[in-house]
Amino acid sequence: MSTEPVDEFFHDTVAGWSARPATGTDLAEDLLALFDSQAGSRHLDLQARELGKQGKGFYSIGSSGHESNAAVAAALRPTDPALLHYRSGGFYLHRARQVPGQHPLRDVLLGVVASADEPISAGRHKVFGNAELAVIPQTSTIASHLPRAVGLAFSLGRAAKLGVDSGWPQDAVVVCSFGDASANHSTATGAVNAALHCAYQGLEMPLLLVCEDNGIGISVRTPKGWIESAYGSRPGLRYVTADGADPVQCLSVAREAADWVRRHRAPVFLHLRTVRLMGHAGSDVESGYRSRADITADYRRDPLLGTAKALVDHGVLRPDEVLARYEDKRAEVARVAEEALGRRKLGSAAEVMASIHQDRPEVVERRAREVLSREHFGDQLPEDEGPLTLAQAINRSLAEELGRDPGVVVFGEDVSRKGGVYGVTRGLRKKFGASKVFDTLLDEQSILGTALGAGLAGLLPIPEIQYLAYVHNAADQLRGEGSTLSFFSNGQYRNPMVVRIAGYGYQKGFGGHFHNDNSIAALRDLPGVVLASPSRPDDAAAMLRTCVAAAHEDGRVCVFLEPIALYHTRDLHEPGDGGWLARYPAPGEHHVPIGRARQHGDGADLTLVTFGNGVPMSLRTAKRLRERGVHARVLDLRWLAPLPVDDLLAAAEATGRVLVVDETRRSGGVSEAVVTALVDGGFTGPVARVTSEDSFIPLGAAAYHVLLDEETVETAALKLANA
Repeated sequence: MSTEPVDEFFHDTVAGWSARPATGTDLAEDLLALFDSQAGSRHLDLQARELGKQGKGFYSIGSSGHESNAAVAAALRPTDPALLHYRSGGFYLHRARQVPGQHPLRDVLLGVVASADEPISAGRHKVFGNAELAVIPQTSTIASHLPRAVGLAFSLGRAAKLGVDSGWPQDAVVVCSFGDASANHSTATGAVNAALHCAYQGLEMPLLLVCEDNGIGISVRTPKGWIESAYGSRPGLRYVTADGADPVQCLSVAREAADWVRRHRAPVFLHLRTVRLMGHAGSDVESGYRSRADITADYRRDPLLGTAKALVDHGVLRPDEVLARYEDKRAEVARVAEEALGRRKLGSAAEVMASIHQDRPEVVERRAREVLSREHFGDQLPEDEGPLTLAQAINRSLAEELGRDPGVVVFGEDVSRKGGVYGVTRGLRKKFGASKVFDTLLDEQSILGTALGAGLAGLLPIPEIQYLAYVHNAADQLRGEGSTLSFFSNGQYRNPMVVRIAGYGYQKGFGGHFHNDNSIAALRDLPGVVLASPSRPDDAAAMLRTCVAAAHEDGRVCVFLEPIALYHTRDLHEPGDGGWLARYPAPGEHHVPIGRARQHGDGADLTLVTFGNGVPMSLRTAKRLRERGVHARVLDLRWLAPLPVDDLLAAAEATGRVLVVDETRRSGGVSEAVVTALVDGGFTGPVARVTSEDSFIPLGAAAYHVLLDEETVETAALKLANA
């Protein structure tokens, strides 16, 4: 038997009760089912701690004290998508009861022991997830999953309006659970605000927010009454509350809340008042910050004890039968744990990484080259318009994708009526309608969360982040959510999306750090995320087509970095030469595979490796170098993740000398990865790099003191060529 005090308290308390006559309650079956789910969750926690002590278990953040969330599962359907808090063991086990053939005890324990046979993440992390139960796996740290939940709730109605099969029932309710401490995080407050922003406009938002309030976040107390004060009287947000120690009340309130959301397609905030038993995790010494009296007082509010009392009070079970049922569950969990310990573990780096992303270039190319109906262009196809700017090419490519696929949606700040700050999305709303091209509130977390949810609803989102500097306040939506879902679900769930970001420096007449940001370090190291960086109009159109195809076919998360300074650039060498315009490539005519560079020229003396604004800078430099007898080729990387390593090495070996022309910062910039790739690939020739300074970009002409310039490029190129 466990030595945990709460376990002993449960035994001693129940043993001290007297049997009661049966009352004939119609809740008997509900209470028995609830107790079994809660007892299973409790014994999973106890077992996880025991396995941790033995060095055989690797996760001990438990659900003890939160098992009343099983009542929320009872109030919902197993087809309602659930994004769960990490203390949702009761919910998970109770939902599994609703679907035949499930083995939730085994599944959770396989996660605890990090077995490769665990059915949702294959042992990569202990998460509550199961595609057959509509439980979408979340790490759920600091409420990072709330924007996705809001996005999914929003997108269910949007998909139906567009005639796209979301994969969910039309009256589905999205349930999202989180803790009281996380409710204070900007991610949570922003997500709730976004939900209310939609509901205020009459948009469908079938979202059940479940705040499991145990009054403490690790060691930091939540002020008494704070959650009700913060969320209990928000206009447009229906607020209900239940005592987790009262199973009858929990069942009643949860059912009322779920039914209301289902009928009204509007958000409800369910405040579930819980306790946290046995500390934050197995490694947490709770007595270091809580008094013994506080800790033991919570034992009386144990939801498992509350359900046991309801069973005894209604005469459904005698006290000894409650304890026997409780011990039977302990024995069952122990048997399953023993079996789980014998299951295999992940055996190699390749196996661990296998679920990060699919990579099927042939399938992606086939979709990118498809020629479908293009009637939305009217009498003039874009390839017949003549040379286009970068902004125009991206605009036509977006129109191509919006017209070919009813599930493609374009959204962000100012992208709809205004057509974007730089006119890149101009005319798309008029052509395709406000259901496919729409404005969002000014919150990057919500924009990316909408995209994450839209992908789960069968849509193919193309959100826009207005400026590169703005993505940093929402980076975790890509880092912690977008890039991990396939990893944590063993590929069963994906995040198809193409995030357009206007970025880099050199923007004249409208500058400063927030509009001229050259830091992309936060985007370059996200496993599986594609980072595209076009510079020329023809490449931009084709690369966007490739990214959308990769999102559609392989579920890839793609980031599309667009150089602001090149949006409307027309000339390259001389005013009026039209050297930076290009003809639009028709579908099937020009395909740019992910991870393939583009070479300009075949000079044999020097290779200039660059991207973005560095491409026209390097081409102009190469022209001046030729006049001085130095023949250089320019390699436009085009893709910053994955880097086009094979093309890079080939271009380097062709000249034996490499200058990396990098407009990002010297520390954490792209050139670091390029030089490393050359060294790792065995290149032994001289390598140098020129970069912008490790500085933020100031206003006006001062910007050019810290940004890389062509004079610096030329000086370094001559030095390297003559070395």
